[in-house]
Amino acid sequence: MDGIKRLEGMFEDTGGRAALIGFHTAGFPERETSLRICLALLEHCDALEVGIPFSDPVLDGPVIQESSFRALQAGFRPSDVFGLVKDLRKATQKPLLIMTYYNPVHRLGHGRFASAAAEAGADGILIPDLPPEEMGDWRETAEGQGLAVILFASMTTSDERLRMLGELTRGFLYCFAVKGITGPRESLSRDLGPFLERARRFCTKPIAAGLGVSNPEQCREVGRLADGVIVGSALVKAALEAVDAGRDPALAVSALAAGLRGALESD
Repeated sequence: MDGIKRLEGMFEDTGGRAALIGFHTAGFPERETSLRICLALLEHCDALEVGIPFSDPVLDGPVIQESSFRALQAGFRPSDVFGLVKDLRKATQKPLLIMTYYNPVHRLGHGRFASAAAEAGADGILIPDLPPEEMGDWRETAEGQGLAVILFASMTTSDERLRMLGELTRGFLYCFAVKGITGPRESLSRDLGPFLERARRFCTKPIAAGLGVSNPEQCREVGRLADGVIVGSALVKAALEAVDAGRDPALAVSALAAGLRGALESD
């Protein structure tokens, strides 16, 4: 199935609530447990974003940095993400997204990366350090493989740029719910509501908000404003703490994801 169509279908099939999009660092703490964590998340999330571990994740805070470091230390490599996604696709028809920095895409080559992702069953790709002005060839290559190229917007994004992003993004527009890097926050920005209202004026695609969403209450708050809620660091933190305590990280993330989903359904 075309990735854009699968994403569009997800937002249409939620019954009016915001979609829950989870995140997991591929290969953490090692490959087989990583697969179990992903499957546990997919029991409750409407879509899953799988992050390629990278040595210099400029968007990510300490939590995801630590999970990336441990995945790399365990021997997981960027190209291994395709096998992980392929295994996940065998178990689900929910949207699967790959989040990566541009270096792995550049090193493998646009064509090889896009074809490998599509063959594995991925629906979309997110590259936070590749601006739209410089992704012409990548966009054409990825969309030619049926992959949604998802773009990012922040509270400091101008109206003019929001209009451009709204026209170019596929599947949804990823709006940052806070200023800064990924990581749990005690509270969300008071500017989030006005920012998302402004984004809607310039983007006809669904709006999904992430960064800093840490608990069910915040998830419910964002779900009232956006079409989708993206939760990353809080889920990775739950897995990290479980691993360090000798508990099953798949059970830990499943419990948190269930609470996040419940908050969206009960609103």
